[in-house]
Amino acid sequence: MHSQLLPSSTLCLLFAAALGAQQQPPPTNERTPLPEPVAAAPAWTFGLSAYTYSVPENRDYVQPTLTADRDWLHLEARYNYEDLDTGSIWCGANFAFGDELRFQLTPMVGAVFGQTQGIAPGYRASASWWQLELSSEGEYLVDTEDSAGNYLYTWSELTLSLTGQLRIGYSVQRTKVYQTDFDIQRGFVVGVNVENLDLTAYVFNADESRPVVVIGLGLNL
Repeated sequence: MHSQLLPSSTLCLLFAAALGAQQQPPPTNERTPLPEPVAAAPAWTFGLSAYTYSVPENRDYVQPTLTADRDWLHLEARYNYEDLDTGSIWCGANFAFGDELRFQLTPMVGAVFGQTQGIAPGYRASASWWQLELSSEGEYLVDTEDSAGNYLYTWSELTLSLTGQLRIGYSVQRTKVYQTDFDIQRGFVVGVNVENLDLTAYVFNADESRPVVVIGLGLNL
């Protein structure tokens, strides 16, 4: 009896199928790792404040300030800060460090225009511990029209938080926006914070018959 031989083409196909089955890797339960999530870009934060000055024998005025921060970048615009009817724009860098004793520092440079014109290096700084906070801002105005107008501005305050919303403290400032009998003015501070709103009252030169009163309203977004 003669056995029936398979055609050579069929043998080739069977051989290739067997070889492919041997080379196919066994199934695995491992899953392909998901891609790492992409970190979100830092968001912008904004602040808007307006300080109303009631100055005896001088012109009363409002001093608004707008700030914008994103990560290390700090931008700022002011009006009636260096002088009346004068604006300024600022650019700076934010630094923060510390844990229980927390420090924040923002060196800046600004351009001043309007009734007074010039350039100004400046800063914002604060240190906080427990319920105490010391904050300060200042600049040295270089008057580009008259060097006699060069001037050092400063505003500093030390406050104690009595509750999560109420704080009291002491403040000093040096300004040439208005004239008083004091080169350095000293005053008391009372502030209330409710969510994103901040209301602050200052009384400078309290020993005078007519002190300087400042009411500040701030909004943080």
